[in-house]
Amino acid sequence: CYHEENFYYITMLRDPVSRYLSEWKHVQRGATWKTSLHMCDGRSPTPDELPTCYPGDDWSGVSLREFMDCSYNLANNRQVRMLADLSLVGCYNLTFMNESERNTILLQSAKNNLKNMAFFGLTEFQRKTQFLFERTFNLKFISPFTQFNITRASNVEINEGARQRIEELNFLDMQLYEYAKDLFQQRYHHTKQLEHQRDRQKRREERRLQREHRDHQWPKEDGAAEGTVTEDYNSQVVRW
Repeated sequence: CYHEENFYYITMLRDPVSRYLSEWKHVQRGATWKTSLHMCDGRSPTPDELPTCYPGDDWSGVSLREFMDCSYNLANNRQVRMLADLSLVGCYNLTFMNESERNTILLQSAKNNLKNMAFFGLTEFQRKTQFLFERTFNLKFISPFTQFNITRASNVEINEGARQRIEELNFLDMQLYEYAKDLFQQRYHHTKQLEHQRDRQKRREERRLQREHRDHQWPKEDGAAEGTVTEDYNSQVVRW
């Protein structure tokens, strides 16, 4: 028996500088992505298309400067690359088109795919992310999301020059994140507004039912003046 199922794409985005520093610390501790196939258009990239930044088994102990100096480091603009359709730009073949055109297409593709996702959240806005997730999928988490502002990335002290260099290396991610923050706030405020409208409609309906119930319980007495409201009834009315 075949059951049709609905699948939804969701993702979380993070401030590009914090995300980059977090990945650097992760790699510094010995993490690798050697098992990642980077499949695109049915094949993995060649070694020439995707060189490695280090000769050994991992990049343990890498300094931030070394991490930034590797021009083909996949940490650069990772969020745009992970969200975009790479087949539009020839996958990892950098000679397929000029760099400017490639960057423009990648960024627009990432924005389009993000906008078309059923849900996305921002790690910097945990409570709002929880609110949108619960309203999008009609569920409730057992406990509220916690905003952790102390992370490995936040504990890294860098000077303004290093921060600027990271922003330059991740200039596509920086643009995507600004777009994502704006879209996220739009979705949040729109959902809040809809919820307030539903709450008001629900309260109006409850008041209407209460009035009908009272009218049924206390019918107008014979001889009472038309339009007169008794004191007992008036005291029962629920004010808005």
